[in-house]
Amino acid sequence: MEPVQSLSDLLSTGHSGASIEVPGRLARTFGQTTLSTTLPMSKLFSIYEIDLEVQRQLIPKNVSRLVDYILLYLDHGQNIYFPGVILSARGAGSYDTEREKYYLQPVEKCYVVDGQHRLAAFRRVMETLQSNMARAKDRREYDRVDEITQKLRKLYEFPMSVMFYLDISARQERQLFSDINKLPRKIGGNLAVLRDQRRFYHIMASRLVQEHSVMDQLPTDMFSERGKSSEYLFAYSLVTELLIALFEGRLKSAARNNGYHYTEEFLEEHLDHAAHYFKLLLKYLPAPDRGELCWTENVQIALGLFLHEEAFKSGQFNKYTLEYAVKILPHIDWNLIYKNDEKDRLPRRSRIMKAYHFIKDYYDKEHLMLISDKEDVG
Repeated sequence: MEPVQSLSDLLSTGHSGASIEVPGRLARTFGQTTLSTTLPMSKLFSIYEIDLEVQRQLIPKNVSRLVDYILLYLDHGQNIYFPGVILSARGAGSYDTEREKYYLQPVEKCYVVDGQHRLAAFRRVMETLQSNMARAKDRREYDRVDEITQKLRKLYEFPMSVMFYLDISARQERQLFSDINKLPRKIGGNLAVLRDQRRFYHIMASRLVQEHSVMDQLPTDMFSERGKSSEYLFAYSLVTELLIALFEGRLKSAARNNGYHYTEEFLEEHLDHAAHYFKLLLKYLPAPDRGELCWTENVQIALGLFLHEEAFKSGQFNKYTLEYAVKILPHIDWNLIYKNDEKDRLPRRSRIMKAYHFIKDYYDKEHLMLISDKEDVG
């Protein structure tokens, strides 16, 4: 009697009707046997498992962002793009060279090497839709049932590229996971302008630079991968941060209203407010220059945070309270913000908050003495 080499040998000597078929040709990748294919999510859901000895813990924020991205496709019909998922078979399944198909028994699973956040996001959307479906059926909301059914069908049929490593060990899986995740990096903030799907403040930053003449005096680099070229004052990524600071009083990482969907009227209103804001900065600050501390990235974000509080004292944008507050700017000695080498030594967030508190404290102490309501703001 031949020894059992794998679970597949124990379960079946052939390919039963219940087995899962994965079409694809074998290849050699980095010296290992691989199979690359494209599977619908309905099939992919049934064949993978997570081994926490290979994978890191899920990061909930990352999953939530991916869920939002998937909903662009399901709710709004926008195209979405995902890199392929990598799985390790660990001896499961068998490959039929004549049919060029890989067969897995229902109880056999492949283990995720790369892609667990993507898969977790798809599974969360699936479970949410299934829960909504059950609720809609209980309430006899048949129109809602039809709508959810269509979304589930789109989700199940979504094609995902998958590469199976058929013969690597758990140690090799860990090494592969490490190599995949330590070498690549995200694209630079400015190159986000190339994306089709962008959030509110990113679209707003692009439109502001392209459509409002005030930004001609504040040259903005829209395409450099990191930071900005020497001839520019602002980077595209910085403009998005300034808009979030002005309209939310938050740093970019804490933005709440940076969603994918908004009305054109809402966007136009915010663009007008933003253009007015930058006109006021140009009027009350020294001429734009990279050598002026008040035009540096950290101080500009600090100004946005401070002027948000003044512009939104009434709960909504008020250009008159903003116009009053910016009159303090010509009186500020910007060189007093940082002592010694703090401008270069402190972490970025600390530099921003130090500048914010300096400006706010100066305003609170001096504005009654230095600002007159009768001043013309033009």
